[in-house]
Amino acid sequence: MSSTPAIFIGHGSPMNALESNAYTQAWRAFGQGMVRPRAVLVISAHWYVGVRAVTAMPRPKTIHDFYGFPDALFAVQYPAPGDPALAQEIAEIVKPTVVGLDHDSPAADIPVVQLSIDARKSHEEHFELGAKLGALRREGVLILGSGNVVHNLRLIDWNRPREGFDWVRRFDEAARDLMIADPSLIPTLREHPDYRRAVPTPEHFLPLVYLAGAAAAEGSGTDVFLEGYAYGALSMTAYSLGAGVPERARGATSSVARHHESRRSE
Repeated sequence: MSSTPAIFIGHGSPMNALESNAYTQAWRAFGQGMVRPRAVLVISAHWYVGVRAVTAMPRPKTIHDFYGFPDALFAVQYPAPGDPALAQEIAEIVKPTVVGLDHDSPAADIPVVQLSIDARKSHEEHFELGAKLGALRREGVLILGSGNVVHNLRLIDWNRPREGFDWVRRFDEAARDLMIADPSLIPTLREHPDYRRAVPTPEHFLPLVYLAGAAAAEGSGTDVFLEGYAYGALSMTAYSLGAGVPERARGATSSVARHHESRRSE
C-alpha cells in the first residue's frame, strides 16, 4: 500500500472557513485531487497545551477558540466522526486525553483524530514525534499540520491584505529552501535572524516541524503547493509530502502565485 500524503497548511484567518478566496480554492482543489484517506490526524496550532493529548471519542465536538468574529463563524459545526482505533495506535506514542476538536478540519465524512502540541517540549522533540507519526501514513492516515510559518498578529497591517513584509519573506523563503532540500534542518531556523519576529510564539510554527520530521524520516523533501502572504505579517505557504501538487490544484495555486508576483512588481 502506498503512503497517504502529509501536508502543512498556512490557515490564516478563521474567516477562511466562510470565505471563498484564492487560498480556500487552492485548498479545496488540493483535497479534491487526493486519494481519499482512511482517517486524518490533525496537528493544529490551536491545541497548544502543557500535555501530550489525543482525541479518543467517537464523536468529538467542534470548539470555537476565537472571539470578535461574526456569528456565522460561531455557527459553523463540523460533525466528523472520531476514530478510537486510530487514537489507540497513536497512544502507543503519546498519552491520550479526551477533549474536543478544534476548528481546523477537512470534509466531515472522514474520521478525524487530533493530537495536541505539547508546550513543554522542544522543537527537536516535536520533530522526532513527527518522524514517528509518519509511519501512520502507510496505514492510510493523512497527517495534516495547520498553522503558519510566519504568524505575528501584533505586527499585522490591515492595509496589506495580500502582502508580506521583507522580514516575513526572508524567513518564509528560508523555511521553503529547507523544506524542499533538507527538512531535517527545520529546527535550526531558530537561529535565523528574523525568527523572533516571524515566530513570536511557537504554536503556529510547530505543525510545520511535524511535517519536517515525517519528511526527514523517509529521506525526502516536500513540495510547495501554495504560496502567499496576508496582512504583512502572515505567511500562507503550504507544503505536501507524498502528493506533489494534484492536477486540480495547479490552476488554483498558479493564480495565487501570479497575484503575488503582480503585487511585488507594483
